[in-house]
Amino acid sequence: MTTVMLMSAAVTAAPLQPPVETGPFRPPELVEVTRLDPTIQLDVRYATSNNFVHKPVYTEPRVFLQRPAAEAVVRVNARLKPLGYGLILFDGYRPWSVTRTFWESTSGIQRMFVADPREGSRHNRGCAVDLTLYDLETGQAVTMPSDYDEMTERAYPTYEGGAAAAREHRDRLRAAMEAEGFSVHPREWWHYDYALWREYAILDVPFSALGH
Repeated sequence: MTTVMLMSAAVTAAPLQPPVETGPFRPPELVEVTRLDPTIQLDVRYATSNNFVHKPVYTEPRVFLQRPAAEAVVRVNARLKPLGYGLILFDGYRPWSVTRTFWESTSGIQRMFVADPREGSRHNRGCAVDLTLYDLETGQAVTMPSDYDEMTERAYPTYEGGAAAAREHRDRLRAAMEAEGFSVHPREWWHYDYALWREYAILDVPFSALGH
């Protein structure tokens, strides 16, 4: 009974509105990444039940980023092509209300892997992207040290276990992303923040309001 009550208290304590911030911030310019480069693949699991909350939290399988970040992702994809790889995007801009849903759906140690809605996420600013590599010859995703959104130490970009080929894929992605101004999350090999993230405000705009 006590555990249930504590979990309920944690859920009700989540804020109902995004945090209030002081600017100035750049005007938002969210663009759909695949419109800039159709060779970039999508695997938007948050638009399905194949994710850690086991239900869709997006109504559409689309990935948006602030224009400078989106253009940098396109450059990363171009860097990788001569090496035989392309990008698969899992997620980009995430409305703040979805971050709140993620927080309410986790507890305990899992909270290390989700953003606190009191602070917001860099995804909420349109300056974070979750992604992996695919093999240009096969069109299939490559093997990485962990699954996407796996909440274990295997997800750490510094993890030294597992297959050497998987670590090489992870490190190849990291090198290409860092060359274009991104930095990897310390607990998620797939999550990268763009250098300008501090210059954009937290947003809670649904995908349906961003046009087609």
